[in-house]
Amino acid sequence: LAEYYRDMGYSVALMADSTSRWAEAMREISGRLEEMPGEEGYPAYLASRLAEFYERAGRVITLGSEPREGSLTVVGAVSPPGGDFSEPVTQNTLRITKAFWGLDASLADRRHFPAINWLRSYSLYADKVKEWWSKEVSPEWAELRVKAMALLQKEAELQEIVQLVGPDALPERERITLEGARVIREDFLQQNAFHEVDSFCSPKKQFKMLKIMIHFYDKCLEAVTRGLPAKQIAELEVKDDIARLKYVEEDKIDDAIAEIEKKIEEQINELVTKLGGM
Repeated sequence: LAEYYRDMGYSVALMADSTSRWAEAMREISGRLEEMPGEEGYPAYLASRLAEFYERAGRVITLGSEPREGSLTVVGAVSPPGGDFSEPVTQNTLRITKAFWGLDASLADRRHFPAINWLRSYSLYADKVKEWWSKEVSPEWAELRVKAMALLQKEAELQEIVQLVGPDALPERERITLEGARVIREDFLQQNAFHEVDSFCSPKKQFKMLKIMIHFYDKCLEAVTRGLPAKQIAELEVKDDIARLKYVEEDKIDDAIAEIEKKIEEQINELVTKLGGM
């Protein structure tokens, strides 16, 4: 059915939920047919069957009286027992696909949705779509993405120390790193599917939001270098304005970001003046 609409020139997304149950059914049938079992009882042809399914995805130029371009994107949900990513269905799927969203139960428990683990997930299409993002959104996108990922990775490393000795034992710069990563986690990666504005975010709005968040982090690092305490920097009121950006409508985002950029400068300078006079 999805290929039918693709051939009509549409861009189609197909959600397969769940390929794990399909593989289990295939294992059951294979066992009844007394076929040679593979790893964990799955048939030896499990990998080829999965490949046949996922390789039907892609972009095509259809034959016909009028040239049409359509695409089919397949999103397969894998449900490994007990979250064990080493089981055959997960491993064979990862070998075939080039993008992976790892759902994390701990994020769902914290009411962080979508509950996608940003450290475990990946996309091998990043370099291929880099040109599109540079042309259609901004040449700065790739650099911002790398900075944001590095910040989140650094936060994960620091969390191990925080759990042992607490955040107050960290140097000022690393406390700012935790704060910058928290802003990206809660105000950029977290999304409310039931909000009329936040349920959809265009690539250009995503870029503008991420850019001001990285700008805020850079300014906070500069402030720490000038001797300002991380605790007071983390209490700046402009953080609330950044948190509300996701709810700002598309046509008002530029004005909102310009106002936030102005507030960042004003509030940091005000803090410098206040502490300098003490």
